[in-house]
Amino acid sequence: MDTGNTQMKTLSRRDFVIGATVTAASASMVTSSKPIIAENKRRTIRHAIIGMGSRSRAHVQEFSAIPHCEIVAVCDVDSNRMAKVPARISKHADYREILDDPAIDSVSITTPDHWHTPLAAAAMKAGKHVYIEKPCSHTIAEGQYLEKAARTYGKVIQHGTQGRSSEGYKAGVQFMRDGHLGKVHVAKAINHQLRAPIGRAPETDVPDGVDYDLWTGSAPKHPFTKNRWHYNWHWFWDYGAGDIANDGVHHIDLARWGLGVEYPNAVSASGGQFFYDDDHETPDTQLVTYEYENCHLIYEMRLWTDYALEGHDNGAVFYGEKGRLEMGRKGCTVTSKNGETRNLGGPADLTAHVENFIDAIRSSEKVSLAAPIREGSISSSLCHLGNIATRVGRKLTLDTTGLQCIQDDEANALFSKRYRAGYELPKIG
Repeated sequence: MDTGNTQMKTLSRRDFVIGATVTAASASMVTSSKPIIAENKRRTIRHAIIGMGSRSRAHVQEFSAIPHCEIVAVCDVDSNRMAKVPARISKHADYREILDDPAIDSVSITTPDHWHTPLAAAAMKAGKHVYIEKPCSHTIAEGQYLEKAARTYGKVIQHGTQGRSSEGYKAGVQFMRDGHLGKVHVAKAINHQLRAPIGRAPETDVPDGVDYDLWTGSAPKHPFTKNRWHYNWHWFWDYGAGDIANDGVHHIDLARWGLGVEYPNAVSASGGQFFYDDDHETPDTQLVTYEYENCHLIYEMRLWTDYALEGHDNGAVFYGEKGRLEMGRKGCTVTSKNGETRNLGGPADLTAHVENFIDAIRSSEKVSLAAPIREGSISSSLCHLGNIATRVGRKLTLDTTGLQCIQDDEANALFSKRYRAGYELPKIG
C-alpha cells in the first residue's frame, strides 16, 4: 500500500503536528457517513438479545443506555442464565419465538460462533435488523452466504468490530491516508494475553434447564462436558475458531482497515499448543502472514503472556517510512522517527458502535455503518484462512476472485462444513 510520496523522507515536525491533530470531521471521511435524519424521532427500537453469555452483559448495558431503544426480550438455551433478567423483559429458550414476534425490530447475536451466521440469516429473513458479534461466520463460505443474505433482505447488519467506531482509530487511518506516515509496507496485529488452561473434563449429564440439542445446532453431536460449554467452546473447532477469531479478529480488522486491503494473495502460518496440554483443540501460539501486492499483514498470538511485548499493547501497529502508528487499548498514537509521540484519540468505542447501529435503523436516509457485514466477512475470513494454513501446514495461494485456494483440495475443504440434519442454513430469498 502506498500511503505517501515515493521518495523516502523523515517525518517533519510540521507534517507530524498536522497529522496528529486530525479532526473528527476529517476522520469521518474514512466511513463517508451521511447526515442522520430520523424518520420518527419518537420511534423506539424494540431490541432482543439472543445468547446470554459473557458478551451479552455489554449488550444489555449499551443497548439499554441508547435513547429510543428498549430491550424487550432475551433468549438462551440455558434457562439458568435468565434467572436475573427483569420481569418486564420476556424470556425465551428458543430463538424462533423471538424471530416470530413482529413487534421486535432488531436482535443482538451473542451466541457461540457456529450459531452466528444461521441466526443472522434467519433474523434478516424474519425482517429483523442484526447486530452480530464477531466473528460473523464460522467458515469462509458462511461469510459469503451472509453477505448475500444482507443484500437480499436489505436489513441493517452491524459487525461487532467496534474499533471502527473509535474516533482515535479513524483519525489514525486518515493520518495514513493523508500520507503523514509515508509508505506503509507492514502492519502487525498483536494478540498476547494469559488464558488459563482448561484441563480435561469428563463426560457428564446435561445440566437441568439446558436444551443441549438446540445449543449444539449444526455441529456434530458430542456427549456433554463442561469444557464444550460456556465460553470454553471457543477452543473447539466444531463451535469456535480459537482466539484468532475470538480476540484476534479485532486486531486483524484494524490492521486490514489501516492498510486498506481485503483478501490476500497468499497466507502462510505456523502454530500449535506449546502451553496447553488439555482439551484445547485450537492453538495457544500462532503466527500468520498475509501477503498483499505491496504490503504484508502479520498476526502474532501468544496466549501465555500476561505482559506487554516490546512495549506493544494488543491491537495493531503500522510501520511507515516516517514513523510508527499504534492502535491499542489506550487509543491511537503515532511516533515519529526522532521519537516524538502524539496521541490521536481514544480506543474502541462500543457505545458509539451501538449508537451507529440504532441510528442506521431509525434513519430515513442511508447511514454508513462503521462495520458493515462485508468488512466483517472479510476480516472473519482472514481469521479462518490463518487457521486453515495452520492446520494444513503449508502456504496457501489464493484466487481472490473465486475465493478459493489454487490447487489445494485439502485447504478448500475447510472453507465450508457439513451441517447436522435439521440445522442447515436457511434458504435465502
